[in-house]
Amino acid sequence: MILLSEFTVVPETTIIESIVVSIVGYLIVFVALVLLYWFFDLLSKVLNMRLKDRLRRQGKLSKDEETKDLRIPGDVIAAIGLALYMSTRLHDDESNVLTIKKVSRTYSPWSSKIYGLRNLPR
Repeated sequence: MILLSEFTVVPETTIIESIVVSIVGYLIVFVALVLLYWFFDLLSKVLNMRLKDRLRRQGKLSKDEETKDLRIPGDVIAAIGLALYMSTRLHDDESNVLTIKKVSRTYSPWSSKIYGLRNLPR
């Protein structure tokens, strides 16, 4: 078995640098994903607190219901998503038949040879 390293000499520092760059890249992506998760988790909590505060000010939320979770259950979200998907598929399916009709006037400046770029004035 012939290895590529037998024909080329790769300095050891290049291999170490490439491993360090790979590890740093993976860490950056992992940290970014964790930060995004924390951001969206915190965003949902803040929006839930603002909704409870608004309902409390309007008098629609009693003291007993303050500990109640106001999130929408997953099956309701799935039903809403399915309804939206089905509502976009209400139009008729196309027949996929193309009809090409010959135009009676075939002249067009787009197809005219006199406007070509190769005509040089003398």
